[in-house]
Amino acid sequence: MEKYKVAVIPGDGIGPEVLKESVKVLEHAAMADGRFEFIFTWFPWGCEYYLKTGEMMPSDGIRILSAFDAILLGAVGYPGVPDHVSLRDLLLRIRHDFDEYINLRPVKLLQGAPCPLEGIHPGDIDMLFIRENSEGEYSGQGAWLYKDTPQEVVIQDSVFSRKGTERVIRYAYEVAKKEKKTLTSISKGNALNYSMVFWDQIFAEVGKDYPEVETHSLLVDAAAMFMVKDPKRFQIVVTSNLFGDILTDLGAAIAGGMGLAAGANLNPERRFPSMFEPIHGSAPDIAGRKTANPLAAIWSAAQMLDFLGHEEWGTKIIQAIENLLVSKENLTPDQGGTATTEECTAALLNYLK
Repeated sequence: MEKYKVAVIPGDGIGPEVLKESVKVLEHAAMADGRFEFIFTWFPWGCEYYLKTGEMMPSDGIRILSAFDAILLGAVGYPGVPDHVSLRDLLLRIRHDFDEYINLRPVKLLQGAPCPLEGIHPGDIDMLFIRENSEGEYSGQGAWLYKDTPQEVVIQDSVFSRKGTERVIRYAYEVAKKEKKTLTSISKGNALNYSMVFWDQIFAEVGKDYPEVETHSLLVDAAAMFMVKDPKRFQIVVTSNLFGDILTDLGAAIAGGMGLAAGANLNPERRFPSMFEPIHGSAPDIAGRKTANPLAAIWSAAQMLDFLGHEEWGTKIIQAIENLLVSKENLTPDQGGTATTEECTAALLNYLK
C-alpha cells in the first residue's frame, strides 16, 4: 500500500474550517480505494503563530516540510499582520524554496455553478491557467531609497530568467500537446519592454518544438476583456506570476465564485513536495460562522490526488462537486444555500459513496 505523508497547514481565518473538510474527503478516498493511505501532520503556522512568535513559520520550517510528499494549505492572512509579511514569509517562501514553479489553476464552469455572464453554459468556460510561480513580478527584488524623506524612491524589480521562463512555457506546451488543446500566452510586451518582450520571444522559440499546437498571444488587458466577452476562446493559458494571479481571480468570478477556486503549486520533478490550496483567501469576516464553502479546498485535494497518480479519484471528486451543485441542496450561502460547511461536505461524501 502506498503511504503519503501530507503536511497540513490550516493557516488563518476560514482556512482551518475548509481544510478539515478536504481532509475528510481524502480520507474517504483512501479508505474506499484501499491501495493508498494518507498520514497527516498538522502545523499551527500562520498569522496567529506570527503574533505569538514573530514568525509565520519556524526558521527551520522548510527543513521540516521537506520530509513530506505533499502540503495542504488552508489560507494565509489576518487583520493585524501586514499582507506582505503573511504572504511572503509563508506561502511565497514555500513556493520559492521548494521550486514550485508551476501554478495550476482550473477555471471551469461546472454544471449547476452560477455564472454572471449572459448566455454562457458549462463547456463554454473550460480553461487551465499555467502560471509561472517562482520568479517574475513576485521575486521580491528592489530597493527603497531615502525612506521617509521628500526624495523617497521605491524600485520594484521583476526577475525573468531564461530557465524560469522557458520551463513554464514548455510545460504549458506539453499539456496542450497531450490534451490536444490550444495554447494562449498572455503578456504585456507593448509596455514592459524588457520582461514581456523576453517572454514573447521565449514563447515563440519553444513553440518551434511543438508545430502541432495551435497558439495565440494576447496582451493582458485584451485577455481580461475576452475572458468576459468570449471565454470559449481560452483552453490552456500560460502567463507570468502577476498576470496569472489577477486573471484567475477574474476566472473564479465567471466560473462559480471564489468558493470554487482551487490551486496547485507543483514541483514537477518531485524533488520537493508540492502544495495544494484554495485560492479564496482567509475571509476573516466569516471565520468561525461555519458557513465557509469547502468546495475549493476539496477541489485542491482532487488536484493533489491527480498529481499523486490517482486521477480517477480526482475525477470522481469533481463529479461529486458537480452533482452537489446541480442538486441545489446543501450548498453554503455563497452558492445561494443555507448549509453549514460540514453539511456541504457530508452531502458531497454521499455522492462519492
